[in-house]
Amino acid sequence: MSKKTKKITSIGGSALIEGIMMRGPKKSTVCVRTGKDEIYSEDISITTIPSKLSFFKIPFFRGIAGLIDSMRLSYKSLMLSADKAIESAEIEEEPSKFEKWLDEKFGDKLVKVLMVIASVFGVALAVGLFFFLPSFLFDLCGNFIPAFRESDANSPEMVRLWKSIFEGVLKIVLFLGYIVIVSQLSDMKRVFMYHGAEHKTIFCYENEEELTVANVKKQTRFHPRCGTSFMVIMLLLGIVIGLFIPANPFGVAFLRPVFKILLIPVTCGIGYELIKLCGKHDNAFTRIIAAPGLWAQRITTKEPDDSMIEVAIEAIKAVIPEDGSDIVKNCGC
Repeated sequence: MSKKTKKITSIGGSALIEGIMMRGPKKSTVCVRTGKDEIYSEDISITTIPSKLSFFKIPFFRGIAGLIDSMRLSYKSLMLSADKAIESAEIEEEPSKFEKWLDEKFGDKLVKVLMVIASVFGVALAVGLFFFLPSFLFDLCGNFIPAFRESDANSPEMVRLWKSIFEGVLKIVLFLGYIVIVSQLSDMKRVFMYHGAEHKTIFCYENEEELTVANVKKQTRFHPRCGTSFMVIMLLLGIVIGLFIPANPFGVAFLRPVFKILLIPVTCGIGYELIKLCGKHDNAFTRIIAAPGLWAQRITTKEPDDSMIEVAIEAIKAVIPEDGSDIVKNCGC
């Protein structure tokens, strides 16, 4: 961990549009700022995969289920926050003819339709950028760089090594470049500020300090159990896993990114266990694992204002169980 605390909680969360979702062991709550002195709060739930299939409670496999459930819960939370943000916004301009047509056709379902379209487009773009583009560019560079193509002096194993490194580094550059660009948008800056409020509030709770704005403000915004850290670990694991996939499976370069997509569950399972390890222990090994993700959080988290911290405090208070079932470890430090 980046900072020693008196205890470690399983409570986590995510930043939303003008709000925060906190997930505890017994329930999850979304809190959204709807006015200067107003915070909307609502409990949300999903039927988790492990609750239906106990097989997914086993280490490694629980990571696959955990990622899917987290995405489902985050999507549901984001939809709720988007609805509340639209309701609380003051409409100053007359809607265009196109906007009126959309409202007539979809009504209250408009936001959901747009979110589905955006999600499908986002997944397609991510697959193209992070799987097919790096492989294509490496093969293209092979026309100019001898080390990138097989020859009498260059074995298939060496080409596979160079391809894994090339793909991994390019993915990390694309990922960091993307979040740097979106962090310049005013709306995303606010989301990243809420992200910082979420981390700082959890740290305040783990330090057993009273949950006040003043106490939360002095906490660090960099937390080892974060989605950003998980993404960075996944990207680094992708380099290792790529070492076991031929550069051109069965002589077809197109199959390599396909195999890497099929191996995403393996990457998720290993990455999840590493994140849990970093959350429970503080030693040289876990600090090395957590370091890249903590560096990336300098982009994905920003210092929040008092109103955002108030939202985070209300969200975490709603999910703290009275029986202490959220406590993973009492550090006593």
